[in-house]
Amino acid sequence: MSGQGPQRRLLGSLNGTSPATPHFELAANQTGPRCLEVSIPDGLFLSLGLVSVVENVLVVAAIAKNRNLHSPMYYFIGCLAVSDLLVSVGNVLETAVMLLVAAGTLAAQAAVVQQLDDIIDVLICGSMVSSLCFLGAIAVDRYLSIFYALRYHSIVTLPRAWRAISAIWVASVLSSTLFIAYYNHTAVLLCLVSFFVAMLVLMAVLYVHMLARACQHARGIARLHKRQHFIPQGFGLKGAATLTILLGIFFLCWGPFFLHLSLMVLCPQHPICGCVFQNFNLFLTLIICNSIIDPFIYAFRSQEL
Repeated sequence: MSGQGPQRRLLGSLNGTSPATPHFELAANQTGPRCLEVSIPDGLFLSLGLVSVVENVLVVAAIAKNRNLHSPMYYFIGCLAVSDLLVSVGNVLETAVMLLVAAGTLAAQAAVVQQLDDIIDVLICGSMVSSLCFLGAIAVDRYLSIFYALRYHSIVTLPRAWRAISAIWVASVLSSTLFIAYYNHTAVLLCLVSFFVAMLVLMAVLYVHMLARACQHARGIARLHKRQHFIPQGFGLKGAATLTILLGIFFLCWGPFFLHLSLMVLCPQHPICGCVFQNFNLFLTLIICNSIIDPFIYAFRSQEL
């Protein structure tokens, strides 16, 4: 990635603005509009990252320790927690290095800092790709459990789940390495944004189909029992509802970041887009918040967890 000094965060080369200093500031370009710029204190950023690390370690430990959770769906959830964990570790590590270098505590050559930054960016970018993939894997798993309930256990076996998990991690590492190596090509940004949109469309199609089946099933049971209220649909639909919440939170927390990438392609020089670019660190904080919220969703939606 291009060298802009150690004081930058994840994919900082995509952010063409200088770091903000006040918490809330109305910034204006010489010819542009006044923009609301939100600055996130480094202490708050580090604290959120550490909380996320602890939470996701607990989720992974719970799934590893409890044999009742040794099923494909929970393995996918565990891998999603690992992705959140890596995002938090990468952001905390990069922020810590940035602060140490700025304070003069850590003396390192620019080339060493650059290599460390690239490694961290690969880690975070790979975690982003794997998070989307595992959300998609959970969606497919829930879809199969509802529409192919009798054959589900013969279709979704543990060996197949482990092969899918391995493939996702390998693909995430390789793609993120390429993304960081060729970050200054517009095609890279387009690929990231297209991947995000494609996965959201895939999961939306699956959820609409599952919701339609649930409504159809509920009406059938209501007619049989001569009552018109909803009948619980069991573990499959509960898992689908959990994933719907996860997907919604993911979209809210990661959406601004992908909006940032999209605007870098569509209008990199436009003053209005520049207002969005100035809040890059806020978007990174939202990503950390996603890693904090997910474990609470697991806990409240799963009695075992």
